[in-house]
Amino acid sequence: MDAEIKYIELKSGYADDGPAWIGKLEFSKSGKSFYFNGHAFLGNGHGACYDAETGEEYWVSGVKKNGQDRHWAGKGKIMLDKNLVNEYLKLVNIRFINPQKYELVNISPTDKQKFNDLLNSKLEE
Repeated sequence: MDAEIKYIELKSGYADDGPAWIGKLEFSKSGKSFYFNGHAFLGNGHGACYDAETGEEYWVSGVKKNGQDRHWAGKGKIMLDKNLVNEYLKLVNIRFINPQKYELVNISPTDKQKFNDLLNSKLEE
C-alpha cells in the first residue's frame, strides 16, 4: 500500500482535544497495521486504531477538503508535517497555512523493524 496523508488524533485520556497531526502514514504489506511518527498502529488507517506498544486509542481519518479535521467540540492546533506543506495545500486547495490553526513540526521516522519484531514476538508467545 502507498503512504497516505491522514489526520490522526490521540483519543485515550482526552475527549476531542487530544494532540492531533496531519502526516503520511506508511502501511504494512498486509494493510492491517501502519507506521507514523515513531509508532506502529494496529488498524487499517481509518477510524479507531491502537498504538502497538501502549494500547492507546487514536482516531484516523482522511484529510477533509474543508480543513475541518478536528471534531467540532475539539480545540487545539493540529501539528502538520513540515515536509508535507505543499502537498497539503494542494490537497485542501488553500494558499497558506493558518498559524493559529496549525503548527509545523518534524515528524519522526518509524523503525519498522523494531515493531515487526515486537508484533511477531507477541504472536510467538
